[in-house]
Amino acid sequence: MANMDSVEELTSLIADLVAIETENPPGNERACAAYISEWFAERGIEASLVDDPHPDRPQVGVRVGEGDPTLVLNGHIDVVPAGDADRWTHDPYSAAVDDGCLYGRGSVDMKTGVAIGMLATAELADEIKSGELQGSVVFHAAVGEETAEPGTKTLLERGYDGDYGVVLEPTEMRTATSEKGLAWYRITVGGDPSHASRPDQGENAIQRARPVLDALADYDEEVRTRTDDLVGRAYATVTMIEAGTKENVVPGRATITVDRRFLPDENVRDIDTEIDELLAEVAAEHGIEGSWERTRTYESAAIDADSALAAVFRRHSATVADVSTDPWGVNASTDVRNFVNDADIEAITWGPGDLSQAHTYNEHVNLSAAADGLDALRGAAREVLDGTLE
Repeated sequence: MANMDSVEELTSLIADLVAIETENPPGNERACAAYISEWFAERGIEASLVDDPHPDRPQVGVRVGEGDPTLVLNGHIDVVPAGDADRWTHDPYSAAVDDGCLYGRGSVDMKTGVAIGMLATAELADEIKSGELQGSVVFHAAVGEETAEPGTKTLLERGYDGDYGVVLEPTEMRTATSEKGLAWYRITVGGDPSHASRPDQGENAIQRARPVLDALADYDEEVRTRTDDLVGRAYATVTMIEAGTKENVVPGRATITVDRRFLPDENVRDIDTEIDELLAEVAAEHGIEGSWERTRTYESAAIDADSALAAVFRRHSATVADVSTDPWGVNASTDVRNFVNDADIEAITWGPGDLSQAHTYNEHVNLSAAADGLDALRGAAREVLDGTLE
């Protein structure tokens, strides 16, 4: 169990971060990035405000040391909108503490991860500068993760990279070596609008969309047969249907949104082809043409489940809490894909907090568990930076 000093220090930092509203959209990270930069400066650690990819939404990059290996601790500072404040027991930006938990938007996703990354980086910096550790540490406070923007990717490209990476998302300290991908598709079916008093004069786009919906149901059934030992099954879920402009107008267009969750051995280019083929079959069988666009993409990613990095984090997590050390993958999508796919860096998704709290009303984090996470991160990071991983 974590000591009370760790809990109090971490609670204060999480509270400060949560109290700074960073909703995305629209992308309001500037004040939080400034706070983090100043926090490091107060501790004698140089932190850069990186105005790429968005000049008005800076992110933070920190590098301490020049030795090998280099460990990158990554977190994002944007949060999803809090929604209806009346649905919250506590104001979403008050960072209220109640019965050992801190409440607020971003408390789990993922300002607790950012906070433990900051504290660990500051401690490791002292040990690197004194020569106790031979490696280097990099810290990211990235923007735009919630909307698939290239914040982390840009930081890696700007030189805030390394040999190993940890994306500090909430996993209850289970170590994820793989994750599902996510692609959103908007499929549009056209019609011909008319007054509803003369419905046969037009072509109702909703009716014309029915064969597409049927084909998508069959596609989802087939996709669900695809499974992965660590992340489970794939899905193709219709999540939105938009059509119509007025109660008495036959709609001239219907748009269907599909949420496609895909496995590490699938890729988005092949899924694009599957959507193409699905619409071609509908056109051939029913004479109904459809078009599509992919509006958001988070690629899947995976490393060896038995990687040395993963083994270190499993072991240190198990020393502070009752955490499974079995190989595991996360169903959500994180910026670990930028490490693995874009930068060819061995990386895991790992951190304290319950992912089921993310994006919910009354989002909260257990503070004792958060402090346990900081303890585990300290120990694992030191082991990585002593250069003995193989």
